Amino acid sequence: MNTILITGCSSGFGLETAHYFLNRDWTVIATMRAPRADVLPVSERLRILPLDVTDPGSITRAMEAAGPVDVLVNNAGAGLMGALEGTPIDEARRIFELNTFGTMAMTQAVLPGFRAQGSGIIVNISSAVTLKPLPLLSIYTASKAAVDAFSEDLAMEVEPFGVRVRLVIPGRAPDTSFSATARARLQSGIPEAYAAWAKQVFSAAPQQAPLVTNASDVSEAIWRAVTDPSAPLRIAAGADAVALFAGGSQAA
Repeated sequence: MNTILITGCSSGFGLETAHYFLNRDWTVIATMRAPRADVLPVSERLRILPLDVTDPGSITRAMEAAGPVDVLVNNAGAGLMGALEGTPIDEARRIFELNTFGTMAMTQAVLPGFRAQGSGIIVNISSAVTLKPLPLLSIYTASKAAVDAFSEDLAMEVEPFGVRVRLVIPGRAPDTSFSATARARLQSGIPEAYAAWAKQVFSAAPQQAPLVTNASDVSEAIWRAVTDPSAPLRIAAGADAVALFAGGSQAA
């Protein structure tokens, strides 16, 4: 029976993906910093484990509890919207610790088992802002661009051991906690010199980018990344991300 471990399952893409794979008879290990049993159905094929991807001890305990897995989905992450000038560097480090180094740490944790079994799939969740940068997202974009570059190199590094790496690249998802956090920061964390312009940028975003990404788009893209060996390294998720790929030659 196939087993998938997904980080960041308390809401959004991770939660939807856990549902998606459960509904297709996979064994799902859904991890989150503060486990909530009420967000997923009771199932003998489901385990919910505590996991903070920025804490080495938490990673070790979760991997010991999980046992062997076939797929890792590095979904845990956070957004940050704001002008660089007004962002404390410690806040930037926090975003990189979660989005970038957390992804690397989880990948390190599964690789010995994947090499030993001669197979495994790592799916890293990126963002379409790495294809088309948007204002006030410089730190978040940089953290995800690092994941892109890391994944591209890692794919070559682990291929000889039968391990596949894929990047799922969602577009703008207005119904996730990222957008709520962005709105809150827009109100409280933008330097005064940027405030009027930032408000205009944020208000205009839906009109400038009417296409959006739904959580189901991401779970379907992850399914493709996991089940289709011929899928490209970079897979767009969501109508807006697909449109960006169509405008270039990145992949599909």
